[in-house]
Amino acid sequence: MIEIIRAPENVAAFRASGEVTADDYKTVLVPEVTKLVKRRDEINFLFLIDTEIKNFTAQAWMEDALLGLKNLGKWNRAAIVTDNERAISFTNGFSLFAPGEFRGYRKEAFDEALNWVHGYEQNR
Repeated sequence: MIEIIRAPENVAAFRASGEVTADDYKTVLVPEVTKLVKRRDEINFLFLIDTEIKNFTAQAWMEDALLGLKNLGKWNRAAIVTDNERAISFTNGFSLFAPGEFRGYRKEAFDEALNWVHGYEQNR
């Protein structure tokens, strides 16, 4: 399941738990990201993965890829928060291939990730 996390108005933030399906993307994540693009014309995104990566269905991964491609030029900052080291490493390398900045964070660094996505450290 995917649920919305309260975040600053320039950030779309989500928490994944249990099994994550394509329907979760279509009914929760995609509509919120679409609203953010309409309001801000860019995407600042935080995704807390509070489940095992294997709990994402194949169709969920397809929806994830489609979301990324559909909004390719809109990505500003994206943080993936998880304790899965492979997901963190993949995320950290993603900026080499896609527009925007992408960072992986461990769960204990959630606040740091949210501040980075929000752009808070720039305003200090």
